[in-house]
Amino acid sequence: MSISVFDHPILSGLLGDAEIAAQFSLAAELSALLAFEVALAKAEAGAGLIPHAAAEAISVLPEHFMPDVDAIREATTRDGVVIPELVRQWRAALGNQGSHIHFGATSQDAIDTGLMLRLTQVVRLLDARLEAVIVATDALEARFGTVPLMGQTRMQAAISISVGDRLASWRAPLVRYRQMLRPWLEGGLPVQFGGAAGTLEKLVDMADAVRARLAVDLGLADRRQWHSQRDVIAEFGGLLSLVSGSLGKMGQDLALMASAGTALIGGGGGSSAMPHKRNPVKAEVLVTLARFNAVQLSGLHQSMVHEQERSGSAWTLEWMILPQMAVATGAALRTATEVLGSLEQMGEV
Repeated sequence: MSISVFDHPILSGLLGDAEIAAQFSLAAELSALLAFEVALAKAEAGAGLIPHAAAEAISVLPEHFMPDVDAIREATTRDGVVIPELVRQWRAALGNQGSHIHFGATSQDAIDTGLMLRLTQVVRLLDARLEAVIVATDALEARFGTVPLMGQTRMQAAISISVGDRLASWRAPLVRYRQMLRPWLEGGLPVQFGGAAGTLEKLVDMADAVRARLAVDLGLADRRQWHSQRDVIAEFGGLLSLVSGSLGKMGQDLALMASAGTALIGGGGGSSAMPHKRNPVKAEVLVTLARFNAVQLSGLHQSMVHEQERSGSAWTLEWMILPQMAVATGAALRTATEVLGSLEQMGEV
């Protein structure tokens, strides 16, 4: 049993997305956190801030480190973040070189950068799935684009249009969203590295060079610390909501077309009481996921209000909201491809 539909043993088949959800698993998070520490150690060794031997020891830590998850969970109830206990465990595993790991960094550097590494994978998945939905739309255009369809304004018959006209309204925003992903695909999401209060005081005049090297090695963008500047999170969440929102419009149109007899959706859902029915389940799911993300987006905007140099409460709110929005968007894209591929007829018969 689960309190979230996205990993519910049954409902996740309808609303979840295992591939996107995997980027928010414990294994993915711990791997990303260590990737940050390895890259940081290499950058700092290159700048002469820690010994090269320490960087070499840290670089092989991912190969043999086994976290004590129970201890991390217990410590997080006290510390509010996983890093203090993880650093303790990493140092114990490193022995004499342990004092050099996480030098000059703070918990937020590791956690935010780890998130950016995982969101990079999410961006790639979203881009590929947006392309798949666009291709599915193009296939429908080839099959039904010239078929006449009564246009509807304010849910009333308006003038005759074509199926292609309606398909164009579904396709156009998806093309724009792919363009919005390009900067993150090509330039990378931003690395986070600011130290205790954003000043990297322990690195003195080597701070900019270390951050730049860290960004390059991780495939992220070099940007000054953004501990309390959460626009990148809000922007990412906003794009998720835009994608699911446009797919929700598509789903709403399809449900109405199915009701009017101008769309025949194959593989429709059955009814326990009325076996003759073919319910537009996947179209409805698109509407549900769109509305879910629209509601969550306000929470991400709430989480932008960080007090002073770091907020525990606002930061934690992001952890509660962003993963679910990403999974919802992934599920919406997958479902949209499926429902478009199942359409047997569109337009006036």
